[in-house]
Amino acid sequence: MAGFDGQSRHAYRPLGGWVEAPQDPQPELEGQASADVVIVGAGFAGLSTALELTARGAKVIVLEREFAGFGASGRNAGYLAGGQGLEYDLFLKRVGHEQAKQIVSFYDEGVDYVERKLAEYGIDCDYNASGIIRAGVHPSQEKKLRESMRMGVELGSPGEFLDDAAMRARGIPPAFLFGCYVPSGGTLDPGKYVMGLRRAALRAGVRIYENTAVVSWTEGDTVTVHTTRGSVRAPFLVLATNAYTPQLGLLRDKVIPLRVSAIETEPLSAAQLASLGWPRREGIVTAHWTMESHRLTARNTLVLTTKRLHYVYGRQTPNVPDEASYRELATGLHERFPMLGDIAIRACWSGYISFAYDALPVVGEAGAQRNILYTAGCSGHGVGTQSLMGLLLAERIRGSGHPLLSALHHKTPSTLPEPLQWCAVNSALGVANMLDDRVNRRARHAVIR
Repeated sequence: MAGFDGQSRHAYRPLGGWVEAPQDPQPELEGQASADVVIVGAGFAGLSTALELTARGAKVIVLEREFAGFGASGRNAGYLAGGQGLEYDLFLKRVGHEQAKQIVSFYDEGVDYVERKLAEYGIDCDYNASGIIRAGVHPSQEKKLRESMRMGVELGSPGEFLDDAAMRARGIPPAFLFGCYVPSGGTLDPGKYVMGLRRAALRAGVRIYENTAVVSWTEGDTVTVHTTRGSVRAPFLVLATNAYTPQLGLLRDKVIPLRVSAIETEPLSAAQLASLGWPRREGIVTAHWTMESHRLTARNTLVLTTKRLHYVYGRQTPNVPDEASYRELATGLHERFPMLGDIAIRACWSGYISFAYDALPVVGEAGAQRNILYTAGCSGHGVGTQSLMGLLLAERIRGSGHPLLSALHHKTPSTLPEPLQWCAVNSALGVANMLDDRVNRRARHAVIR
């Protein structure tokens, strides 16, 4: 995109594109405190767990290193998506067909759960219940897309194939040739959603301590969590830290953090919006090996995410710009939406998802007393799954259990030690990039002809 390189440093947002630091920052924890449950991480999972536990009468403390929504919850693309389009090949043979159906049901239930909670907590996050389209940009992607949709339907998640005529009838931009339409879910503003959860938690009496880094914890019948300037004692500890969990000393052999990047355009003019079509504003993800995502926001900007994934040696998560990814995304913006010309980029940012080798959630218990609970492995599907996880963890802590939590229990494949991990992950990502680049070249040449 013309002018992007000159703008990129100015456009980079270390907080992500959806949130600002809250005007009512909660105090850092100082001294000693106690609760029924202490939760580390104030994103979708941590805040949802706190709300569900408080509704069941528990006294809850949430510890957050920065502020609520600073991590992946405030940086993602804002897709509320269900079970269609999962990486079925990575887990179906491992868990079997019946458990796979339950796992897909978990993803679909995540959509319904968030929709209920938006109404219950009165959260206005610009939710557009338009459904989602997983699209192809070249005919070579059709077989893979159809097979994925077929498998999703077989496992219980609805989808409808849209051919070129159906896509044009819906007004989808012409770069997207065909697609699988998923009627449930849609897009939202993840920053407004996570801040809405934060407000609801504070109203409910949850004590949130921001700017509070966890240093360590001591196991026992009562867990003691040590922070920079204080400590919390509670019978249960919940680690809702997703990609940051390995840095706390847990799940280092189960999940890896992957850096995902995004760009957002300046607001589109009325003429530019008209040139796009796209009247329902469905969120669009592509059938690449590393998907692209494209969506319109309520502020009439375009947000593009993913395109390239990066793994940082040693499972680190530096909060730094990724100029190469922003340039790739800008190129994709021009190729998918040439009618917009050299539209300017208003913001670019990066963040981290956690990924297990089977692309499934990693949820379980640790410690001799089994009173340290964790949830990670969102694999880019965190809006619905990590929100619903709050209900599952709350019911587990209160002793009743939930069938969907049982459905998620499986043996997560082990990751590799460094430097093998760095070599293996980046080699796999390099192959995916090569395959996707080939598809994009073919799509580009088809347009030229």
